[in-house]
Amino acid sequence: MSAYQTSLPLHSIATAPAKSQPLLEGAAKKLGFLPNMYGTMSNSPGLFETYQIGYERFRSNSGFSPVEQEVVFLTISFENGCDYCVAAHSTIADAFSKVPLEVTDAIRNGSEIPDPKLRTLAGFLKHLMRTRGRPSKEEAQAFFDAGYSEVQVLELILALAVKTLSNYSNHLFTTPVDEAFKGRLWSPPSA
Repeated sequence: MSAYQTSLPLHSIATAPAKSQPLLEGAAKKLGFLPNMYGTMSNSPGLFETYQIGYERFRSNSGFSPVEQEVVFLTISFENGCDYCVAAHSTIADAFSKVPLEVTDAIRNGSEIPDPKLRTLAGFLKHLMRTRGRPSKEEAQAFFDAGYSEVQVLELILALAVKTLSNYSNHLFTTPVDEAFKGRLWSPPSA
């Protein structure tokens, strides 16, 4: 079975729907370039704006450190098989969030994360994904015992929502990885 690919375009600021243009302008100004993912998501101003708001809220209010945030985004993107987001978040992990390389590479390779607290975070997140938001009491307790809170379970749900928007739209577009992220290209493992 071959996957459906959308025929919608990868927009620039000039070609995007009017409601997406200010969002693209703001993103380009903030980042110094316009990521291809934003150009594809801009086809749906509601999807793009929801993504941006959720992403910013998670980054600023989740209670997770920058390293933990990257572990969250990388874990979800790996589990969803999103080559674009794994490359992007690996780059962010290396250059900005300062995630130890062995942690980022463990997530990218599907192997055990060497740091126990980060391993618990990623493990609980995978469990949350597999159970569709119905974690066992034992898994939740292990998450809490690692120092995380009940509110942070909700923050993980926010991260899952944000990454579902980006990962799934990237699948539909086969979004080309930007030059800025090509140093950390990744391919999903074969099924």
